[in-house]
Amino acid sequence: MIPNVLTVAGSDSGGGAGIQADLKTMLALGVHGMSVVTAVTAQNSLGVQGAWELPVEAVRAQYRSVVDDIGVQAVKTGMLASAELVEAVAELIAGTDAPAVVDPVGSSKHGDALLAASALDSVRTKLLPVATVATPNLDEVAQITGVRVESEAEMRRAAAAVLAYGPRWALIKGGHLPGDAVDLLTDGSEEHWLRAPRHDNRHTHGTGCTLASAIASQLAKGQSVPEAVAAAKEYVTGAVATGFALGGGIGPVDHGWRFRAAPER
Repeated sequence: MIPNVLTVAGSDSGGGAGIQADLKTMLALGVHGMSVVTAVTAQNSLGVQGAWELPVEAVRAQYRSVVDDIGVQAVKTGMLASAELVEAVAELIAGTDAPAVVDPVGSSKHGDALLAASALDSVRTKLLPVATVATPNLDEVAQITGVRVESEAEMRRAAAAVLAYGPRWALIKGGHLPGDAVDLLTDGSEEHWLRAPRHDNRHTHGTGCTLASAIASQLAKGQSVPEAVAAAKEYVTGAVATGFALGGGIGPVDHGWRFRAAPER
């Protein structure tokens, strides 16, 4: 049986992030990807030109349609846009017997807001408590907890602040810090530091979506959280290294890098 993984996120018309990145990642990692679209964006390599969230009833109907018939082995969330959507998705995840990876998307790679300020409290009190793994970057940590990280040593404090809202594990992504790309995974009792060389490549659109989807894919295949995160980190590092130019701005990571690295037959 091929594991089924469900992404609950927004659509990126440029194909680099969001639902499109999630499904590409899932295919690359050998699971069956399914989707609940929460919002539609007009988006390209230069930024987000427009965003329209779907009604809560449309999101709920998509979720129930997939889960009740096909079933899921893991769920991943991305752009949820509003407090109403955050709360509805949190309720749906709470009633689903599968690990959930929560990527608390606040803005796009270009800095365009993808989450209403009024939704932050719902993220804290409704969504994070149902997460198996929460994967905020440093900007999202500051947005959610008020903790600002300027050095690797401060990542523990950030993780504690995120864990205080209830996820089982927090993965603090330190990619915005100088030096190696270092992340901290912890459940409050054990720590795993994940390091990778920093690649001199500006084409990194979709990195966060890709990482969260990779973690969900590995969890669906039965890996533990530390194993899943380590495998996902390896996959994303390769995707960032081979990110490519697209349009006139920031291009995407290469979700199919392993296929292109394989010898031709």
